[in-house]
This record gives sequence, C-alpha cells and structure tokens, in this order.
Amino acid sequence: MMVHVPNVLNAEQVARCRAVMEKAGWVDGRATAGHQSVQVKNNLQLPEGSPEARELGEMVLGALARSNLFMSAVLPKQVYPPLFNRYDAGMTFGSHVDNAIRSVAGMRLRTDVSSTLFISEPDEYDGGELVVEDTYGAHAVKLPAGDMIVYPATSLHHVTPITRGSRIASFFWTQSMIRDESKRALLFDMDMAIIKLTRDHPQHPSVVELTAVYHNLLRQWAEV
Repeated sequence: MMVHVPNVLNAEQVARCRAVMEKAGWVDGRATAGHQSVQVKNNLQLPEGSPEARELGEMVLGALARSNLFMSAVLPKQVYPPLFNRYDAGMTFGSHVDNAIRSVAGMRLRTDVSSTLFISEPDEYDGGELVVEDTYGAHAVKLPAGDMIVYPATSLHHVTPITRGSRIASFFWTQSMIRDESKRALLFDMDMAIIKLTRDHPQHPSVVELTAVYHNLLRQWAEV
C-alpha cells in the first residue's frame, strides 16, 4: 500500500530545512547502507546525530504527529529518527530492499514502512524519481516539497539518476503496531470509509458500529 501524504511540512518549514542544509556538512550516504545497498548507493547524507539532523528530525517528527493521514496509514509504534539525503547530478540509488531491522538508542526497530519526504520542488531537478515495485508494476514518485510518500519497506525500490539539479529529501522507517501489511491496509481502508461516512451522514448509527469494528480489529491485531 502506497499512500501520498500531502503538506507534511509547510512552506516555512521547507525553507528552514533548506537554510540549515545549505550550511551543513554532507557525507557519503553509504555510511547507513546495508551490505547489499552499499553496492548500488551513490548519494550524500547529513551525518546521523549531527546538530542539523537533530533539529530537522525533530521538526519532521512533530509534523508527523500532526498528520492524521500518516497516523491512519502507518499506525506507528516507533519512528526511526529521520535522516536527510541529497542527490546531485550523476547520483542514483539502484534497486534494493531496506534493512529489516534498525538500531536506535539501544533499541531494535523493525522497518515495516518506509517514508520519503520531499524537500526539493520537482522542477528543481531532472530524474530522481523514487520508483517502488509491487505486484502491480513499478510506480514512479516525484512529489512537491513538503509532501511525503509512505510504502511497505518490503518493496524493491530505487532512485533514478539525477541529470540536472539536486534532489533533497528526508527518509525514515516506522515500526507499525500492525506488522502485517494486508491487515494494515484493511484498517486504513476502513478508517477512510468511516471518515467519509461521518462527513456525509454524521448521525447514521453505522458510524458508531463501524468504528467499533475498527477498534476491535485494532485491539486484536496491534502489538503495543
């Protein structure tokens, strides 16, 4: 399940990200790549734990907490501290799957959902599409600054080569309360249906009945 989450960051927050990044020191992105990914990864990254990464990461985490769509689609249990990367002309990231387990603050996190939050505008660079593969084919994603795509971390995906400009983004992983992707998708579809029903028929008794079903399924499936 791929979900486009618009306006995670507003224009002022995007501008702050870019101002901080202009003065930051970038390092080889392969520092956080796994054994397979390191062979196909060619980009730059803000150092994990740097003051710049911490400031911007806290901004992103705060924005996620305010995004009802992200919460509904991902049902987060724990979010890995956001990372930030840059692709300049000639850079790319070949086809790979994200590591299943990440360590953060002495704890292990299972990467159920991957997220890419775009910070560059689409007309600022050529190439650089995030391409996610699933049973329905390959899906190319290139979103406005401040928008985010979330998708199963089990997916093969790659970033096409940059031919002009620079592509800047935040990326991170989330361990969901719902490990199973199909169950997570079912709960998301049900939540969206409840929201529409509430909007169109707010007094209909089915609103309460369906909400009860949603929460009882969540109670049955959630790992907390």
